[in-house]
Amino acid sequence: MVKEYKIYALKYAGPLKSLGAFIMWNMDWDKVVDRNYYIWCIKGNGENIIVDTGITPKLANQLKLTGYVNPAEVLSRININANEVNKVIVSHLHFDHSNGVSLFLNATFYIQQEEYRFWTRDPIATRPPFAFYLDNDSNGYLKSIEKTRRIQFVEGDHEILPGIECLLAPGHSIANQAVAVNTEKGTAIIGSDCGHFFRNYQEDWPSIFIIDLVKWMKSYD
Repeated sequence: MVKEYKIYALKYAGPLKSLGAFIMWNMDWDKVVDRNYYIWCIKGNGENIIVDTGITPKLANQLKLTGYVNPAEVLSRININANEVNKVIVSHLHFDHSNGVSLFLNATFYIQQEEYRFWTRDPIATRPPFAFYLDNDSNGYLKSIEKTRRIQFVEGDHEILPGIECLLAPGHSIANQAVAVNTEKGTAIIGSDCGHFFRNYQEDWPSIFIIDLVKWMKSYD
């Protein structure tokens, strides 16, 4: 019997105001939309797996994030202690998804190897179009534990636990990964930034943040 889990969407900041074109590439320039920042928790079978880590209080203060709550405190609302979390899936290494890795002091991080190599090794990552996403704090933390068992590098699709699978889904980032989760209602996908809004999926149209549009369309498929 395949194990089943529940998924919790945990808002840690927002609402933030953005032009519609931020969410829908090259559309809705005349509209303003609200967006929020989330992390996710996959709960069940004695496991609490966190997907993405949010932003630390330090960076949130610098960015003056509206409605910010420390992701570790958000987790306490569903009776999870961040220091007791032992598995974190990082969808990609943009600051709003990975800056909070240091909040999970005892976790093992599951990251696509190609994603990690690009943001920590490739000099192109420091050039202006990419530097917007670059987070030296989280990359430095991950590099400090790089040779320990606390980082598990994933190559392509990979099952983390029975009923939980990382799915390579590039386009928004070099090697973004989504997560397939078996639930009582069937397979649910935590898509990360493959779709900032459900509308991205419904209209087959990505957000403005594109590294490879062709791969993004294939990720939708």
